[in-house]
Amino acid sequence: MQFQSKIKVLGMKANKGSMDNGQAYDSTKVYVETPLDETKGNAKGFAVAEYTLGLSNEFEKFKGLAFPFEATATLEIVTTGKMQKTQMTALVPIAPTKGA
Repeated sequence: MQFQSKIKVLGMKANKGSMDNGQAYDSTKVYVETPLDETKGNAKGFAVAEYTLGLSNEFEKFKGLAFPFEATATLEIVTTGKMQKTQMTALVPIAPTKGA
């Protein structure tokens, strides 16, 4: 199930290399402002959620932007049959309006 959401990107990080055992890794992490669950009355405000967005070269598209920035994210809910998770599949910055 795919959907789009307006988000606030607080940071991004490219990760590429190999572990001590020789296994390679290559990804871009996106750090998104996310509201805390206030339903139990013991939390208020925001935290950061981490999403993976493609390979490390994805970072190059965004590194020239001023952070934080607003964006439209395409997200997809997937499941293994037992566990559900949300994946980010696309990210498009929203151009700031004049005077903002």
